Amino acid sequence: MNRKKPEPLAKAPLAYGNPEFLNSPDGRMLRIMAEYQEPMARFRRERIQDTVVFFGSARFRALDVASHELELLENTGSAKPAPADQQPARAEEVERGEASEQKLRLAEAAVEMARYYEDARTLAGLVSIWARTLPGRRHRYVITSGGGPGIMEAANRGAYEAGAKTIGLNIKLPFEQMPNPYISPELNFEFHYFFMRKYWFAYLAKALVVFPGGFGTLDEMFELLTLAQTHKLAKKITVIIYGSSYWKNVINLKLLAEKGTIAMKDCDLFQFADTPEQAFALLKAGLTADDAHEFAYNREHALQSVGVPDVPAPNAEELLGPDIAKTR
Repeated sequence: MNRKKPEPLAKAPLAYGNPEFLNSPDGRMLRIMAEYQEPMARFRRERIQDTVVFFGSARFRALDVASHELELLENTGSAKPAPADQQPARAEEVERGEASEQKLRLAEAAVEMARYYEDARTLAGLVSIWARTLPGRRHRYVITSGGGPGIMEAANRGAYEAGAKTIGLNIKLPFEQMPNPYISPELNFEFHYFFMRKYWFAYLAKALVVFPGGFGTLDEMFELLTLAQTHKLAKKITVIIYGSSYWKNVINLKLLAEKGTIAMKDCDLFQFADTPEQAFALLKAGLTADDAHEFAYNREHALQSVGVPDVPAPNAEELLGPDIAKTR
């Protein structure tokens, strides 16, 4: 059988440069591994030792610190505003008597959430300023958020304004959303897999601050509380639930213990706070107690006189030289 001579073939793509494969079900394991290894490499490179994680609502935001104009977002993490009839009442609407009861309620809630925004910003600044005074060669208690607007933006903003590095662990969502501008560019992440994002929230965290929020905040808070309750974390974690009036109306944690669904001692896993100063005092006490041995080691070895280097940490090859020759 005579067959026509085939045309010359183009080069096949390298397996790790083949987007069709990498984005297919067969490439899922590589994508999951990448969402572990790439953040790990960056955290090491940027000398991050541990974090303080802030959770809270992404739907309310202050458009400007000096402004009382508030806006409700369409969805968690969305950059798109909610429809006009779902927005808080504006001052002019109230003055003209045009605001519906729903819009008035939303306005009251927006004012409350704006206060929490400012409290998160202040608290993140207090933690960051204190953390920069600690001895050691790596960044301590780096403020970390989910990378979006609302309370997340406030936390990153407070750390940024204190001159500290700050982390944003964003998630790819099926609608328009952007990382907030206060995240350190070298610590700006976007994840596809929720469970890998949650892993990085938990793995480096020495403390958790939970501001008022919705489904996502509840999910993240109870995930970390469960890990602490079951001793799955290889460290102690200080958990501050911020805004007792909000949270005690949303969930009755004490009732869980009274009904026997959690142990009475499980209520010791968290503490309530209502001001940035109170929350900072609780965080500082918890973190200092948990890291007492490390603080003593740093003092003993005079590391307080040596700050965190300004340049990124060298990788293994830069530090030791190649141990295996590169292939061509």
